[in-house]
Amino acid sequence: MNHITDIPRTHAQKILRICTAPRVLYYYFLVAVMVPNVALCFTEHMAWLPSLCNIFLPLAFYMLVLLRFRNTGKGIWALFFFIFLAAFQIVLLYLFGRSVIAVDMFLNLVTTNYGEATELLDNLLPAVITVFLLYLPLLTFAAMRAIRGRRTLEHTFVKRCRRVGKRMLYLAVLLTTICFLSYKEYFIEESLYPVNVCYNIGLAVKEYRLAKNYRNTVKDFRFGASHTHRSDSTEVYVYVIGETARAGNFSIYGYPRPTTPELEAKAGITAFPRALSQSNTTHKSVPMLLTAACATDHERLYHERGILSAAREAGFHTTFISNQSRNKSYIDFLGEEADECIFLKDSVKVGTNLSDTLLVDELRRVIREGRSHEFIVLHTYGSHFNYRERYGDDMRLFLPDDAMEAKYENRTSILNAYDNSIRLTDHMLGGLIRTLQNANLCAALLYTADHGENLFDDNRRLFLHASPIPSAYELHVPFIVWTSEAYARQNPHIASNLKENQQKMLQTSASGFHTMLQLAGIRASVFNPKLSVADEDYNCEPIRYLNDHNQAVTYSRVGLVDEDFEAMPDLIRRD
Repeated sequence: MNHITDIPRTHAQKILRICTAPRVLYYYFLVAVMVPNVALCFTEHMAWLPSLCNIFLPLAFYMLVLLRFRNTGKGIWALFFFIFLAAFQIVLLYLFGRSVIAVDMFLNLVTTNYGEATELLDNLLPAVITVFLLYLPLLTFAAMRAIRGRRTLEHTFVKRCRRVGKRMLYLAVLLTTICFLSYKEYFIEESLYPVNVCYNIGLAVKEYRLAKNYRNTVKDFRFGASHTHRSDSTEVYVYVIGETARAGNFSIYGYPRPTTPELEAKAGITAFPRALSQSNTTHKSVPMLLTAACATDHERLYHERGILSAAREAGFHTTFISNQSRNKSYIDFLGEEADECIFLKDSVKVGTNLSDTLLVDELRRVIREGRSHEFIVLHTYGSHFNYRERYGDDMRLFLPDDAMEAKYENRTSILNAYDNSIRLTDHMLGGLIRTLQNANLCAALLYTADHGENLFDDNRRLFLHASPIPSAYELHVPFIVWTSEAYARQNPHIASNLKENQQKMLQTSASGFHTMLQLAGIRASVFNPKLSVADEDYNCEPIRYLNDHNQAVTYSRVGLVDEDFEAMPDLIRRD
């Protein structure tokens, strides 16, 4: 009777019995989990020998490990970690077109705010659907096999696969050894998936722990800062950190569309056209803008306080106001060093969009409080995707701007929306400067952005930012200094130095901190005049980028390609 009840009675039952068969699940798992390995051979343009290593070694590992489980369903769930990595990798390949899951990607999982994440996920639907279709049935069938558990892999099948797996492993080890000897820059922790991803997870955990420990690490740190300007003047200094703004779309730098009319009409503006960020990620770039850390000296981030602490030591009342959500990262910790720390989105529903123009109202409020020495850091939401959500109908100059699905076919609408968001940034900066002008203060304002953005600019069809391999469009950012008439009269050498250095190369992540200290007349032990564009000794060499493993590398070493060097020959140089 048991044999009779075990016979499938319907077509659906037959299909289900086949799909949950141990052999089928075994092969299904191997195919599904190896998809990223095969894809990366093409996206990373691997030579044939590293490609073979990237296939044979992981495949042998998966074959032999899964064979150790008597119940194939339980074995697949035991290896769920690798399924998760494979799914994550496929989504990122869809988004960026190349590279393995980086350290920054894992850190973004714990630092990206909810609204930003949902806006991005809405445009990853094809990749998400692919992942679900590929891996959800596998996990479902594996769960059913794990629960039923009666049928297992035949002994002869296990013996044969183990023999094949061992031979493949021996071959893979031999090929890997040859790779070490033949390719100077071949390292397993960088070149072999998923070993490189696991290595990146380890680095991400280390970075996360360092960030969480930051307050304790820097609690006894002091800048020994003092204020060198006249004590009888009322001074206000504003450091504006933009988001995802690329200089190539600012008309003040020659872009043919009128995206920055208010900045162009202001007196006292010095716009630096050759500014590069040292990172294409917010969680790296912004902390460098707020501290003395830079690509060539990044370790300082872990044991030194930020610019707001230096200003407080020098006698300023300090204020940090952000239009982004808290994310429990260095940005939060550095902002909380101010006398007054405000996150505008603390008081609204999660996912609510707030205009950056609210920062103008906040500046007016601070100035009305009438303190003689103010140092203010404003962190904008800028031109973060979804661009159409960044501005209101009154800023819709470039149309159409509604098609926001991340497809090359929508580039015209995407570019229009992005340019409209830059106009909103221009309007906000114009409002900040007007507020300072109307108060008749000795004042200065510095605006720069953490990084730029890809907008399907060339045949690579790259979109957004934060790939482990940046493009020139992510690196070229605005760097703009405004000084009031009163400030220029009191500090004529500063105005002269700004003009003298205007056409020189500039690395914002290295120079923002030091320039802002000098503008405010703050003398501190960490100040480096060679990194301040307000100093006569300014010299930004060497030009370096902070890669995914926090190493300072040249732009040739970071992975820039011909399209990048051709797009910005005056900025990006081959080494």
